[in-house]
Amino acid sequence: MVAQIKIFPTETTVDLGDLRKKVEEALPPETSVARFDEEPIAFGLVALVARVVMPEEEGRMDKVEEALKSVEDVGEIQVVNVWRT
Repeated sequence: MVAQIKIFPTETTVDLGDLRKKVEEALPPETSVARFDEEPIAFGLVALVARVVMPEEEGRMDKVEEALKSVEDVGEIQVVNVWRT
């Protein structure tokens, strides 16, 4: 399945390239980012929008959310959409 997740950095000064690497490294096994987009929010804040591909199994989404919230420089996450591939 694929989840579209909006990742808000803690500050406008966070390097989004570094944040992408940290997000990819933090994901559980068998989970990956197919694509990143950037979405301007307000006052210079830009969110990353990640399309996360993962196996469809119970509890997987919870593990992904926990992993993303634990990443340094991630202030908040928002699951926008989830669909089966």
